[in-house]
Amino acid sequence: MDLRFSSRAAAVVVCAVVVAAAGCTPAGGGVRGQPGAAGLRDPYFPKLGNGGYDVGHYALTLDWDPASGRLTGSAEVTARATQDLSAFHLDLHGMTVGSVTVDGRAAAANRAGDELVVRPRRDIAEGTVFRTVVRYAGVPRAVTDADSSREGWLRTPGGAIAVGEPAGSAAWFPGNHHPSDKATYDITVTVPEGLRAVSNGVRTGEHTAGGRTTSVWRSAEPMAAYLATLAVGDLRVTSSRAESGLPVVTAADPAVEAGASRLLRRVPEFLAWCAERFGPYPFSSTGAVVVPDDRLGYALETQSRPVFPLGQFDEATLVHEMAHQWFGNSVSPESWRDIWLNEGFATYAEWLWHEDADGVSVAESFREAYASDANWAFPPADPPGPADLFGPPVYERGAMVLHRVRAAVGDETFFRIVRGWAAEHRHGNASTAQFTAYVEEKSGRDLDAVWDAWLYGGTRPPLP
Repeated sequence: MDLRFSSRAAAVVVCAVVVAAAGCTPAGGGVRGQPGAAGLRDPYFPKLGNGGYDVGHYALTLDWDPASGRLTGSAEVTARATQDLSAFHLDLHGMTVGSVTVDGRAAAANRAGDELVVRPRRDIAEGTVFRTVVRYAGVPRAVTDADSSREGWLRTPGGAIAVGEPAGSAAWFPGNHHPSDKATYDITVTVPEGLRAVSNGVRTGEHTAGGRTTSVWRSAEPMAAYLATLAVGDLRVTSSRAESGLPVVTAADPAVEAGASRLLRRVPEFLAWCAERFGPYPFSSTGAVVVPDDRLGYALETQSRPVFPLGQFDEATLVHEMAHQWFGNSVSPESWRDIWLNEGFATYAEWLWHEDADGVSVAESFREAYASDANWAFPPADPPGPADLFGPPVYERGAMVLHRVRAAVGDETFFRIVRGWAAEHRHGNASTAQFTAYVEEKSGRDLDAVWDAWLYGGTRPPLP
């Protein structure tokens, strides 16, 4: 899926092509549909995401006033119905909805908590591509996660940063916010002149008029909603190109620019190191955003442009978030239960980096992780609840699983599996069951002993 829509006309043309190719019927035509599900029954966030449709593209037009904190937005959501639909839901946290249209016609809409329920004038036939436009405004909110971390729309002095793992992206735009529904994006942002707005993907335009600056960012490859980001402020933005010609866009708050600049210049180097091990880089741009520590409490792998507080902007964390571009961003989790695939691979990339850069062998990193009691609190593939999704076992024991696979199949086969997994599921979603089956298929080995003890086991197995 790589649909791009830059205007209403383009959307109509592309939708017509998709409908014709799929043999779909137009909206209406006597169809009697059912409401799409409110939530996808994710093991940890059952109300997150929505059933009945698959989003192909988001076109977000945003205008933000830092003085009042007010965000005015228009979200054009182009989707394909996966059932006959009489109504459907969009995830939206807070904000006031002014109007909703479906294919240019006013639609009924009402709020039910963090759900916006849309009922079009005519039912939508399964297979039909339809376009919903939501106009909304308000002061977007920060969201406190089950583990007490803050996400969503985070205000900073004179600016803001939007981050969304696992569900905070719904604080600033409506959509299907489960990672299993990925889409392409165009994000147009207008802010007061003198401020800069940086988002995912490639900047396709920027102009200033009437004291306001508008920037346009395009993510041509599918992206899970939780990986969308927007940083606004007095940012120092630098654009360059890697040796391959890949665009590199970095941004830093003035307060951290001096401390971040040396490592920011090395972003292409770290990208090349990852590509050598994991295969071709999956996106059309790269970069990073660095902010003061009091603005953000964690680093995050936002697609093509990860964000960091200065205190966590070091080599190992940069490798970790870069590795996520392959594992988590390009190959995204089927559900939040599969999060260990994101974090286990990214942590293992850190171990590989320490071996190359610092002479600390992966075996040493494994033994250190094995010795930590915190890593045995629960199995990485079965966190007890939402508050545990980003707990130590998901990261460190997830990496231990990979190292036990490597020991069982040998280095050559292991790294062939790593690159093959990233290539086979490029720009898609995958589950733990798919991963274990893939490893056994490609290695020709029965690895039940590894999965039972390291991935699902409830106690610490003997040290190999």
